[in-house]
Amino acid sequence: MPREKALTKVINRKSKYEFLKATSILEESSGRRPARCPHFGVCGGCATQHADARTQMAAKQRALEENLARIGKVQPETMLPIVYGEEWGYRRRARWSVRFVPRKGAMVGFRERRSTFVADTRECPVLPPHVSALILPLRELIGRLSTPDRIPQIEVAVGDDATILVFRHLLPLSDSDFSLLKSFSETNRIDVWLQPGGPDSAKPLHPAASSLYYELPEFGVRMSFGPTDFTQVNQGVNRILVARAVRLLDPQPGERVADLFCGLGNFALPLAKTGARVIGFEGSRPLIELARRNAAANGLTAQFEVRDLFKQDVAAFGPFDKLLIDPPREGAIELVKSLGDAWPRRIVYVSCDTATLARDAGVLVHTKGFRLVAAGVVNMFPHTAHVESVALFEK
Repeated sequence: MPREKALTKVINRKSKYEFLKATSILEESSGRRPARCPHFGVCGGCATQHADARTQMAAKQRALEENLARIGKVQPETMLPIVYGEEWGYRRRARWSVRFVPRKGAMVGFRERRSTFVADTRECPVLPPHVSALILPLRELIGRLSTPDRIPQIEVAVGDDATILVFRHLLPLSDSDFSLLKSFSETNRIDVWLQPGGPDSAKPLHPAASSLYYELPEFGVRMSFGPTDFTQVNQGVNRILVARAVRLLDPQPGERVADLFCGLGNFALPLAKTGARVIGFEGSRPLIELARRNAAANGLTAQFEVRDLFKQDVAAFGPFDKLLIDPPREGAIELVKSLGDAWPRRIVYVSCDTATLARDAGVLVHTKGFRLVAAGVVNMFPHTAHVESVALFEK
């Protein structure tokens, strides 16, 4: 950690640098603390449990500031307050790897750090407690199935109303397997889905009717989604992030607002609540259809269009007064390059990768005539190196 002194040994040498492993810490940082999880250091799910929340977030804010300066050659006029959120039990989406080892039985959990092996996991404090408590029962269940070595993964999705486990299986399951899975569902009060192929093949097994939703209470919006649909991992922080993004964008009744990479409408529907005329764009047709259903279920008027935003611009639907951009890790470089001179007046950019945000910010500021008014970090993924951030640009 910063400002610590350690005794180390070299584990790998390169021409210009070395990898070292600390064998003991001689002078500890005031931000160091014991890791809460007994599997920390072996399991690859977390990387920074040995640092307190303030130290973790200082590092993330430093990464944002340094990338904006180094890559984008920009500096925000204001740094937004850090959004912390809950550190433990926050993770409502997960993909567990499963591996059956004849002498050990079934392993269920995240992969080991820098390895393809599945960590020998018995608990996970970043998952909701009722989900963490399923790990050992799942290991027993997998071992009793007819083909335990053909279950490569289990997807976890937690909504406000239910928890769904999606079992990926490479071979057909037997009647005995179905009985075991249904019994597991009833005993543990979770819904079980099966996925024999790609994500679109996932279907409920027990109960026969199964669905999920989460709420954004500040906006009076309920979002329905499926267990394999993309949603934010940290729902508590997502609520804060949506509220911050809407306040920064400041949509007014009648203004035309585009939500780019809109997904199932996580930002678009709260924006529509303000009276703005919202159009959401997304490359996934199933997500666009889900967004349309969510708008109708919430009694909101919003338009949603399928658009490959890595290849196509949205000029044909313009002009827009304001944009909300929430791209994947690749960023939105083609999109920001395609913006004309006349619009928009304001952009809120939500990013899960500070390097691509910085690259795109450089284009917006140095080529497109925007100011980087504010930027800040959001602790969407505590105990990991992933940095979620939000930035405000104005003409």
